[in-house]
Amino acid sequence: MRVLILSLLAVATSGCLPAPYEPLPTSVYQWERRQTEITRREAERVRLCQMMNKDSERYERDCRRPGDPE
Repeated sequence: MRVLILSLLAVATSGCLPAPYEPLPTSVYQWERRQTEITRREAERVRLCQMMNKDSERYERDCRRPGDPE
């Protein structure tokens, strides 16, 4: 019975752990791949924001960046 309770407790709390730490790249190739991924994500965010209603709450949350013109 104790084993069952401990295993259920372990499973229940495993979702509460923070995301694993992602170390910084160490090679030029890894840095390039990281920067390419950041650029791709930002381009996708901009593309999606262009299609959104600019008066919506979601646009305010997902598309506004500090320093953007109003």
